[in-house]
Amino acid sequence: MMNETLQLIRTARSRRFRRFVLMTSLLCLISFALCCLMLMLGNTIYPVKDVIRVLLGEEVKGASFAVGTIRLPRMVAGLFAGFAFGAGGYVFQTMLRNPLANPNVIGITTGASAAAVFCIVILHASLTMTSIAAVIGGLYTVLVIYVLAKGNSFSIGRLILIGIGIQAMLNSVISYLLLIGSQHDLPTALRWLSGSLNGLKMETLYPMIITVSIFSPILMFYGRRLEMLELGDQTATSLGVNVNLTRIVLIISSVMMIAIATATTGPIAFVAFLSGPIANRIMGSGYSNIVPAGLVGVILVLAGDLIGQHAFEARYPAGVITGVLGAPYLLYLLVRLNRKGGL
Repeated sequence: MMNETLQLIRTARSRRFRRFVLMTSLLCLISFALCCLMLMLGNTIYPVKDVIRVLLGEEVKGASFAVGTIRLPRMVAGLFAGFAFGAGGYVFQTMLRNPLANPNVIGITTGASAAAVFCIVILHASLTMTSIAAVIGGLYTVLVIYVLAKGNSFSIGRLILIGIGIQAMLNSVISYLLLIGSQHDLPTALRWLSGSLNGLKMETLYPMIITVSIFSPILMFYGRRLEMLELGDQTATSLGVNVNLTRIVLIISSVMMIAIATATTGPIAFVAFLSGPIANRIMGSGYSNIVPAGLVGVILVLAGDLIGQHAFEARYPAGVITGVLGAPYLLYLLVRLNRKGGL
């Protein structure tokens, strides 16, 4: 009987592992295909061989400028920002055991946005200074929300409600900054707030590339402990997890990635909100879905940008497309949680 039970457990684990590998590979292939389309499509469609020659450093008439100067930075920005939003959003939703507890809803992205808009409109700061301010704004927003939500005992519901209130306040601050800002700075700030990959240059992406490259492995390393946190603090502690240290590392790593991505591309709407639930639905349980959620974020951002640029007569930023996809899901989730008493 014992041998049969062990065999069933091994079979189930093997099945979950095969599904994890298969679906992760599929998400990687879709992401790669979208990256290729980002480099090929535009006012002029270039064949794969020309794109490869440009990436290898060859001079190809017309393609070198279009692919190397315009499309490549756009693709890289979508790749790294999408992974940052997707993985960071998944960490918050899993750690706080609530799909609403993500950076979009509880105000973290808005905190980074308010700091960045202040730098753009008031200080006329460089992108580097704007990125630093966005990181500080995101971290400070997390600290304020956590302190206000803690009270006598920590409550996830209280954290979400306080986060929504902080988000509303910060949105008012952003509106005021746009109202008093000069006409010269408003187009930059508005384009940035819409969540867009337009106008990015390769040299401006290095802070985001470095930040995501540093903190993504940290999130992956703590992925198993994150899944244990979902069981509750007492259970996680009994399994040998240092709950406070794990939570601090996960929060700082996620906020750093999300804030720097927000500073670079603007707050691309609902990517952090949608990526986790989509990844969980595709992958199932049994393994940490940080990487799949990051890949889903990449797919949402790149697909949103491709649709916004090529599917309509007018061109729309990626954030507009992802916002159209995410808003109905948010309403559905609010209704479902309200019926279950989750709010």
